[in-house]
Amino acid sequence: MRLLLVEDSDTLRRALEEGLRRSGFAVDAVDNGKQALIHAQTSEYDVIVLDIMLPQVDGLTALRQMRSKGMQTPILLLTARAAIDDRVLGLRSGADDYLTKPFAFEELVARVQALARRACGANEPRIEVGGLVVDTATRTASYAGRLIPLAPREYALLEHLAYRRGRPVRRLELEEHLYDDLNRVNSNAVDVAVCAVRAKLAAVGCPRVLRTRRGFGYVLEEVAE
Repeated sequence: MRLLLVEDSDTLRRALEEGLRRSGFAVDAVDNGKQALIHAQTSEYDVIVLDIMLPQVDGLTALRQMRSKGMQTPILLLTARAAIDDRVLGLRSGADDYLTKPFAFEELVARVQALARRACGANEPRIEVGGLVVDTATRTASYAGRLIPLAPREYALLEHLAYRRGRPVRRLELEEHLYDDLNRVNSNAVDVAVCAVRAKLAAVGCPRVLRTRRGFGYVLEEVAE
C-alpha cells in the first residue's frame, strides 16, 4: 500500500514516515500543500494523510483542489483543531476521515487500513481466496491455520491483489503501489516478489491461487475444481 504523507513538522513527519515504513507501507512524504498537489497528480496512492496547517497551500485548499480535479483517493486529515465545526468543515471539503493531534500511531494505521478497505469495497478485514486468508488488520496471511512468513513487501503485494481478487493487475500498477520515491524499482522486482510469494504459499500447501494472465498481469483467484 502506498501512502502520501503531508506534514510540515519535521519531527512528526519523520517519525510517522519511519513508523509507516516499518509497518510495511510505501511512503512519499512532503512538507507543504504545493508539493502535496504535485505528488497527488503525478503518482497513484491508496491513501493520502494530509495535515491542515501547511505552508504555501493549506491542507483544506489542497483537499478541495484534489477533489475538484476528480481525485477519488481516500484522504485522512490530521490537525490540532478539535472543534466540531473544524471537523465538519474538513469532511464537507471532501475528507474521508479526521484525526486530531496528538494521536496514537496505532490508531493512524488502523484508520488508514479502514480507508483502503472501504475504497476497494472490502467490508471485512479478512479476505479469503481459495482457502488463503489475508488479514488486512493484522497484515498477515495464512492457509489452513498456518501463518505464512511474508516479508513486508511480499505481504503488500498479496494484499493489493487480495483487494482486487479475481481481477488481473498489471505489473506497472503493482510497482506504483508497492514502491515509493525512495526505492528504485528493478525491472523484474515485481516478478521476483511474485515468485517468492508463490513459493511461500506452496510451502504451506496453499493451492496455486496466485496466477499469471499473460498480457494482463497477475491475479489472485479461486482455483477451478
